[in-house]
Amino acid sequence: MTLDGTPPVRMHGRRVDWVDYAKGICIVMVVMMHSVLGVEAAAGQTSFMHYVVEFARPFRMPDFFLISGLFLAVVIDRDWRTYLDRKVVHFAYFYVLWMTIQFLFKAPSFATEIGWGGVAKLYALSFIDPFGTLWFIYLLPIFFVVTKLTRGVPPLLIWGIAALLETLHVNAGWMVPDEFCARFFYFYTGYLFARRVFALSDAARANIPLALGGLALWAVIDAGLVHLGWADLPLVSLALGLSGACAIITIGTMLAEKRWLDGLRFCGEHSIVIYLAFFLPMATSRVLLLKFTPFLDLGVIAILVNIAGVVGALAIWWLALKTGARFLFERPDAFWIAPRKKAARLQAAE
Repeated sequence: MTLDGTPPVRMHGRRVDWVDYAKGICIVMVVMMHSVLGVEAAAGQTSFMHYVVEFARPFRMPDFFLISGLFLAVVIDRDWRTYLDRKVVHFAYFYVLWMTIQFLFKAPSFATEIGWGGVAKLYALSFIDPFGTLWFIYLLPIFFVVTKLTRGVPPLLIWGIAALLETLHVNAGWMVPDEFCARFFYFYTGYLFARRVFALSDAARANIPLALGGLALWAVIDAGLVHLGWADLPLVSLALGLSGACAIITIGTMLAEKRWLDGLRFCGEHSIVIYLAFFLPMATSRVLLLKFTPFLDLGVIAILVNIAGVVGALAIWWLALKTGARFLFERPDAFWIAPRKKAARLQAAE
């Protein structure tokens, strides 16, 4: 159900299809960024995929955070115990678990540079400064708590302050405050204007030719500003983040309406699974492809690494469920502080 109580046109079980399509686009773009930049760093040169990554940079994470706040109004009035269980403990469990898993794989290479004592310090530091690719699920609980704590403050005041923080482009050198300032605006926008977001989706579905024209105009503007180096300017970055999020929502709506690329919807439904596990198949495929297929164009290698990261993460998830390692993607009973939901699995913690 949408926030005003009306059923969306496209549903998949209890899920809203266009939301999962939009999340699928986002998670593929996230894996793409890490895949492309990793391949280019290892090869010492750029590829044509670099331009795709740069095009997506202004809106890749804003859209993810905006969608993360979209259904918060439905659950924000829960008691604190349940709220903290779903919105803090849920993500904290998977952050600590997968941060530790990543360290097990990366510790030997770290040790050659900083020694095992340095590795231990780096591991401890990761509890206050998120490690590597996992910063997204580290930051989400902070956003959830801040939003609930400020419920007594006029929402438009919070929204304005969040917009100001985004335009300041804070760079304190500590990821938590830096990314909080850069991303909270989009999360809060999803929470505060959820009905308008659903209205945008309805409008796109009702007038697809107009939506396509708007997407074409947006793509030209985004590409032009990125090419000119203006995408990071104050206010410009905020406008590109919002417009890009609207574009991804529109694309997700049209894909859901036509029921195209259902695999993308599946990726969106399991976006956090992919986010946690893609690092291993991505890194493995990058090493193998660069070593054994040097005849391939670097951009093609980056695309193959991207595919391997997404598909490999889903394969790890499937194997975990089949081999009794469900704790990798499902929170065990011992880590619940409120009554457990039925069939609770790793998701956006309702």
